[in-house]
Amino acid sequence: MQTSFTDNQLEDKDNKSSEGILRKCVHCGMCNATCPTYNVNGNELEGPRGRIYLIKEMLENNKPANKKVVQHIDSCLSCYSCMTTCPSGVNYMHLIDHGRNHIEETYKRPFLDRLFRNILSYTLPNPKVFFVMALLTKIIKPFSFLMPQFIKNSLILMPNKIPLKKIKDKKIHPSEGKKTVARVALLTGCVQRVISPEINESTIRLLNRHDIEVVVLPKIDCCGSLNHHLGKKDLAHSSFVKNIEIWHKEYLDNGLDAIISNTSGCGTTLKDYGFIFRNDKKLKKKAKKISELAKDITEYLDENLVLKIKSNKDIKYKIAYHSACSMQHGQKVHDQPIELLKKTGNQVMDIPEGHLCCGSAGTYNILQQKMAKTLLKNKVENIKKTSPDFVSTGNIGCITQITSGTNIPIVHTVEVIDWFTGGPKPHKLKNL
Repeated sequence: MQTSFTDNQLEDKDNKSSEGILRKCVHCGMCNATCPTYNVNGNELEGPRGRIYLIKEMLENNKPANKKVVQHIDSCLSCYSCMTTCPSGVNYMHLIDHGRNHIEETYKRPFLDRLFRNILSYTLPNPKVFFVMALLTKIIKPFSFLMPQFIKNSLILMPNKIPLKKIKDKKIHPSEGKKTVARVALLTGCVQRVISPEINESTIRLLNRHDIEVVVLPKIDCCGSLNHHLGKKDLAHSSFVKNIEIWHKEYLDNGLDAIISNTSGCGTTLKDYGFIFRNDKKLKKKAKKISELAKDITEYLDENLVLKIKSNKDIKYKIAYHSACSMQHGQKVHDQPIELLKKTGNQVMDIPEGHLCCGSAGTYNILQQKMAKTLLKNKVENIKKTSPDFVSTGNIGCITQITSGTNIPIVHTVEVIDWFTGGPKPHKLKNL
């Protein structure tokens, strides 16, 4: 794609990076074939190619975003399916991030939109605040019929039961074996640790059982991705910098073999720290090291461990594996969790059209409810085609979204692996 940035514009590192991305695009349109939003409505501006043109025009002409641009950029899931499809290697992820930052800096949203985004930006990345909010939503749910549809739809995504337990502020979780073979840090997340603490508990048990010491650094809450994808650059970078400094100090002082993420959306962002700070003289090397250390839990298990499987030969389950977009497209981690699940001795099935998003996508299912509900309906119909006993996936957002659309149990992949290596049966599967 031909570009016309001025030399002055290209002095800006983000413009320079985006120009390189734009020049790789050859207008082929293959990205549209696997874009969930384009598949639903067939609008060129609702596909990656159309959005690329909108961002290009906005950045080249240094124009403030307008309502039309905002509408089509906001409707992008950031599922990155287009990046898997693109034959030219266009890094759409970095381009859409630049576009969102530009929108946030140049466009004044309507008051209610602005207010709601600010609430999400403040609440979700702060576990203590989110915990209070979760308890409040439990109280007001019975009265949701009195509320606007937008609020009712948002409340559906909140779990009916809010676990009161949490991982203790215990920094070190020692390995169970006589010899510790590795030491890793675990990102326990912000939303996940509140609504599904069992995922972190399973991760720690599983790693400890396989002679790995786990360190949880209490000062790290959010990876920064929520604000990053909302276009709130300063807030996101504040989280990025804090995390980089804390993890890097731990790496230097006590050693870390990996930084484990069990939420694929977070893992994708951690692996991008090196790019985000590529031009920062102070943080460049530190950020690069953190990105190198970052591993999805299934990626780490596949690369480093021989699982101690304790399979029950009398019971075999049919497991439908949902490959989260941030996992398969963002991190290029797809086969590893499937192979790990197969080692449990159960039947593992791919979901038809598994490359398409379920509609969760961070805050998307709250802010873009109509499209999110359509994608959820499609995903649930495809899951039902496999007639599974339960669904396994690697992202809390997908778990929350899919649970709102079906009674088929859905659990985190690490819970299944923990169960079949000596851990407890996941409570969501108690009736199986």
